[in-house]
Parts: sequence; structure tokens; C-alpha cells
Amino acid sequence: QVQLVESGGGLVQAGGSLRLSCAASGRTASSYSMGWFRQAPGKEREFVAAISWSGGRTYYADSVKGRFTISRDNGKNTVYLQMNSLKPEDTAVYCCAETTAGAGLYHTSLYDYWGQGTQVTVST
Repeated sequence: QVQLVESGGGLVQAGGSLRLSCAASGRTASSYSMGWFRQAPGKEREFVAAISWSGGRTYYADSVKGRFTISRDNGKNTVYLQMNSLKPEDTAVYCCAETTAGAGLYHTSLYDYWGQGTQVTVST
């Protein structure tokens, strides 16, 4: 059973930075893509960023493009989300997810495993 555990969330002022980590264990798939999603209170879960198995392809939501960077270290079974220039509207629970799909990584339905999430709160 694959387990994904996020860390690195917290409270930060607008304009600040945070780096989220997602550590994976129990994998059986030979290759997989990883994604970050977020859900704010009263809103649907939304795509934030995704990265291919090799790290050669990355994808971002328009709302975070230029501010967030997704990366991965396969040797450590960890994916990261560096978040800079944070805004109050970035406040949400951030979850990582894993899929064996290689395309369409924007869609939540393609992901097989999900972490519990980590809270990010951006104050004004």
C-alpha cells in the first residue's frame, strides 16, 4: 500500500515562502507522476502542479505559475513544492498525489493515492 505524507505547511505572511514535502513509501509501480492539489474551505479541490517520473515535464495552474516550483528527488522518494510570493488566496490544505498516468495530470480522477494534506495559511 502506497503511503504519502506531506509536511512543511504553516502560517506565513503574504509575500513569504514555504516549501512543502511529500514523502512516499510502499510503492510497487515502476514509474509514476506526482501532483499537488489544494482545497480551500467551501471550495472544490483544485490542481496546483504536477511532475513526470523523470522530472523532465512539469505543469502548473495559471494561478501559481511563476511563483511555485515542483521538483522531485527519486532517490529520496520525495516530491517538493516551493511556494514563493504567497498570497492570502493560496490558503488551503495542500495534498500530494500519485498516478501511473503520464498525461492529463491536471485531473484529480487520474490519481490513485493521496496524502492527508498539510495546512497552508497566508495572512495579510
